[in-house]
Amino acid sequence: MGHPNSPGTSIVIGLVLLGCGFAWAQQNAPNVPNAQPTTPKLPVHKEEMVVTGTYQPVAVSEVDRDVVVLDVRNARALYPSLIDVLRLDAAVDLQERGPNGVQSDLSIRGASFGQSLVLVDGLRMNDAQSGHHNLDLPMPFQSIDRIEVLHGSGSTMYGSDAIGGVVNFITAPPIATEVRAGSAFGNFGTNQQFGTASMVFNRWTEQASFGRDFSTGFTTDRDYRALTGSSETHVETRLGATTVLLAGGDKPFGANQFYGNFPSWERTKTWFAGASQELGSNILVQFGYRRHTDLFELFRDDPAAYTNDHITNSWQAAIRRHNKLGKKLNVFYGAEAYRDTIDSNNFSPLGEAPALGHHERNRGGIYANVDWRPVQRLSLSVGAREEYYSGGHGVFTPTIAGGYRLSERLKLRGSVSRAFRLPTYTDLYYNDPATIGNSGLQPETAWSYDGGIEWSIAPRLAGSVTIFRRDEKNDIDYVLVPNDPTALAAPLSLVPRTCTSPTSPGCIYQARNLDALSFTGVEVAVRWQVSGANQVSIAYTALTGAQQALNGLLSRYLFNYPVNNASMQWQSRLPGNIQLRTRVGVTERYNNDAYALWDVAVSRQFRQVRPFLQLANLGNTAYQEIAGVAMPGRSILGGFEVLLSRKVQPKAVPR
Repeated sequence: MGHPNSPGTSIVIGLVLLGCGFAWAQQNAPNVPNAQPTTPKLPVHKEEMVVTGTYQPVAVSEVDRDVVVLDVRNARALYPSLIDVLRLDAAVDLQERGPNGVQSDLSIRGASFGQSLVLVDGLRMNDAQSGHHNLDLPMPFQSIDRIEVLHGSGSTMYGSDAIGGVVNFITAPPIATEVRAGSAFGNFGTNQQFGTASMVFNRWTEQASFGRDFSTGFTTDRDYRALTGSSETHVETRLGATTVLLAGGDKPFGANQFYGNFPSWERTKTWFAGASQELGSNILVQFGYRRHTDLFELFRDDPAAYTNDHITNSWQAAIRRHNKLGKKLNVFYGAEAYRDTIDSNNFSPLGEAPALGHHERNRGGIYANVDWRPVQRLSLSVGAREEYYSGGHGVFTPTIAGGYRLSERLKLRGSVSRAFRLPTYTDLYYNDPATIGNSGLQPETAWSYDGGIEWSIAPRLAGSVTIFRRDEKNDIDYVLVPNDPTALAAPLSLVPRTCTSPTSPGCIYQARNLDALSFTGVEVAVRWQVSGANQVSIAYTALTGAQQALNGLLSRYLFNYPVNNASMQWQSRLPGNIQLRTRVGVTERYNNDAYALWDVAVSRQFRQVRPFLQLANLGNTAYQEIAGVAMPGRSILGGFEVLLSRKVQPKAVPR
């Protein structure tokens, strides 16, 4: 793990800057309405509607689960990528292998990257091959309206993988007919181009977006280029709303040290098609298709030595219905079906047979949920799901959640839920010189418990505190064991403790189910609207886990979680249509030193041009979010966005 370069200095400088900024801005800033809030569940201004963790859109203050809403539409010029927006939520841990979302693992509340579900408009994006590709989104930054994050189990509603939580990237119909384009340049040979064209009619909207991001890399074999594009069509008819989303992405990148001590290279491509159709006011039908290819060369300069090519196809379909039984009772129920396939040329190290080859898996689930609000202050939700998968196996995942409003400004909430995750094809079958799969893996399961309080002391100050616990069984991780048939087949308790480091000779990482693990933590979030133009958001998560689970063996992923993760951001609108934000984030991972990252961004809106400047890691901290994979030092990116044309329709489809 890399050690920080004077993290305390970075923190002090950042806090001084924040304090000076507050004082100056309060004296000089006009009373300009701020962008939509980016801190969870703070009902102090416009009441936001959320769709994640609930069966129908509801006001964020009425959700009985811990849901965070992060605005994207109004802050795109202030963030390099969607990954950087997610850093505002301290319960989310981003473990990047490269900047700007080149490849990133995402975890929530200390769960592994495979235990967090990624959605786009409620449709699954998790990759059947490997959880490393769950965030390989084909949608450009410009196509996303907001991000909603559910903390805690979500399997009752969404099925497999939602053990730690759910991240839902949400698009929205455009609000004007317009054309926008922009470009940016920075150090490490970075250059970007992006654009959006949208049309708005009485009952029909169309938006097309693209993004290109290129870098020669901050060090050897860490170059990348990413091209993404999307089209979203929204139509209102007598039958109901119809939405069709098409997207594609192509990302080649240097993967030096990504999966071990190898100068690797990788190229991923993603295609996605999603559609939803309302049938009246009570029924919604959804369909999704995702195709993902992964070309991996273990040695970039010698591709013939070891090259893998994987192709996964995933289909999903759902029908959802709800009935209102009086003013106090709503019933939601539905059925879902999934199919995943993989075709790979991956061979075992001895080359005798394909390790991945062709595999397929079918799943189906049915669910029902009852929402009851007997009095205005009290709400209760009870749901259950039964999901079946190939081989005749089934998993039952119930949830109970409730809330009680002590007063207009104080609310209690809590939930108990069960979740599960099926092994990926990589977990089951993949082999390379450093890793071996395990076809005997069992699904992961977990019980989650949380309770919290939400408060709003004044119209400008609000926050929440949540305590949570998660008890897991059959966690999947890669454990370092002797590479011989006896050790590979033995229970973990009988594996010889001879592999003391990743470089130990004759050792290999094997996918294994671990004994029961437990994680306990606390989350704190505060938002302070200092003035009409200045907002401070603070988020902090502390986490403890069952570190003794391996009894001396080494694992690759599960014990890289942050024991302390904090984020403090100030965002302001200054005179002259200037937007400014600065953020200090501090992360301390289990058994590693803390490191601090300080970012600053500024943009100015002219009549048709908006220039911006983004500075990342101003303290030039040397850090690693994944052991052995160095991250860039200080970086700068400057650019502009041009509004080429704009026409607002008086009857635009509402967002």
